[in-house]
Amino acid sequence: MTERTTSTQSFLAARDLLLRHRTDYETAYREFAWPALDEFNWALDYFDVIAQGNDHPALWIVDEPAGAGTKYSFAQMSERSARMANFLRGVGVGRGDRLLSMLPNRVELWDVMLAAMKLGAIVLPATTQLSSDDVRDRVQIGEATFVVVDGAELAKFEGLEIPLTRLSVGTPRDGWIDLAAAYEAEPQFRPDGPTRATDPLLLYFTSGTTSKPKLVEHTHQSYPVGHLSTMYWIGLQPGDIHWNISSPGWAKHAWSCFYAPWNAQACVFVFNYARFVPKETLDVLVRCRVTTLCAPPTVWRMLVQEPLAEYPVKLREIVGAGEPLNPEVIERVRHAWDVTIRDGFGQTETTCQVGNSPGQPVVAGSMGRPLPGYRIELVDADDHLVSEGEIALPLAQRPLGLMTGYANNLNATVQAMRNGYYHTSDVALRRDDGYYVYVGRADDVFKSSDYRLSPFELESVLIEHEAIAEAAVVPSADALRLSVPKAFVTVRHGYEAGPELARSVFQFSREKLAPYKRIRRLQFSELPKTISGKIRRVELRRRELERETEPARLPGEYWEEDFPDLSGANSK
Repeated sequence: MTERTTSTQSFLAARDLLLRHRTDYETAYREFAWPALDEFNWALDYFDVIAQGNDHPALWIVDEPAGAGTKYSFAQMSERSARMANFLRGVGVGRGDRLLSMLPNRVELWDVMLAAMKLGAIVLPATTQLSSDDVRDRVQIGEATFVVVDGAELAKFEGLEIPLTRLSVGTPRDGWIDLAAAYEAEPQFRPDGPTRATDPLLLYFTSGTTSKPKLVEHTHQSYPVGHLSTMYWIGLQPGDIHWNISSPGWAKHAWSCFYAPWNAQACVFVFNYARFVPKETLDVLVRCRVTTLCAPPTVWRMLVQEPLAEYPVKLREIVGAGEPLNPEVIERVRHAWDVTIRDGFGQTETTCQVGNSPGQPVVAGSMGRPLPGYRIELVDADDHLVSEGEIALPLAQRPLGLMTGYANNLNATVQAMRNGYYHTSDVALRRDDGYYVYVGRADDVFKSSDYRLSPFELESVLIEHEAIAEAAVVPSADALRLSVPKAFVTVRHGYEAGPELARSVFQFSREKLAPYKRIRRLQFSELPKTISGKIRRVELRRRELERETEPARLPGEYWEEDFPDLSGANSK
């Protein structure tokens, strides 16, 4: 028996244990152990194996609310990705090469991901929402030598004087290799050698509080196999139709549009919409008989504005992730559909760590209990165990779903892995019954909708404006998005604070930042500082947290919607 066969059997045994005990948390948590893997390539040793002669749908993409969409079977995806792998090999992609993928939800995204795995290449997923400056940074920092880009995004690569092999999807363009030719390649793929389970597979960008984005490195085991915990949290079963409302390029897309459902042999469902319309989403849920759904709280808060009980959904399991969900929203969904939204917690650096798993009591306000394979501790600033503190993973019981580290930042890796723990920088409290309640970030990073934003990054852009001397960005409460970025700014000598300057700053923000990062509120103000001259963001955050609903605007405060003449200001 080869090492590859042994590894595959070990993976399947661990997977099957979780499927058997899907609603028996105590047994699953007690008996589950991460599989011991040596040589293992999930795309070759697992996906291609289960895909042989398998005509069940693996991927279903719907582009119109009333359209049937296109279904691709497991067997078709196996062959398509084999052709893609042969084609990419033909243009020079090899083991260890870095490929930046910037594709929307179209079948080529899944083809390229599977193909890269088969080749042993390293994928750097990127959202199509990136600006041209973002693209340049990611290509440079990620040291990509190949890019696969949707035809609608090619202009963002113009003027990028970096040696790249450029591949595009859609209408052929000069200077770009047309990916459509991939499907004429050979349908049988032969690897050039073994893949170690610990070989790097994915590099995800994350923005912290420093100017240089960090690259989270995952391997052929940490995400493909590590997402067994995510599969368990969602409650996926073979044959499910699973819809994860998430944009490509983010780790959550890999979580629940790729590894978790395919680990369970469920069908990945996608509905591509130009603009999110709750009624259309609900109609699609009903018409396509979706059985499991994962959506960020922003989506849930929009859906409950509709008469949910009038939509006879077939949902068995529904989950929310990204930020804590309002108890009243959970109750309205449960009342309408008799299904409870279950929270979960994880990071780009990990798979799902904590969650309310299927069949277990859901405690209001809690994100659940540690998932199979994860041991959770709470520690204080000195790494002493406490009942409320930073969520930390003991490295002595290292979960398979934990990143290897930050690929371009050894110091950050050492800091995160200090004193025998992986430190999440997220704070929680543990109830007496073993359930965990999320408290917040240990640093200044905050969530807006389902996106994690770095104040430092936004401030660095704002001070490029000719009129801004200093800036501090904090979250400002928003009924729909939970919070939106608000900038407190001081102006340079010779400029006058007022509506014209505010309009200019908002326009500047729109031009320089991706839509999900845009400054939505602005206040001209002196910034509170420490004796050493550091800005006290904590004070600004407290001001926003404690502000009254009236007056709607404070002195010197402006909101983006105050300027309807800004192009598309009310979009997104």
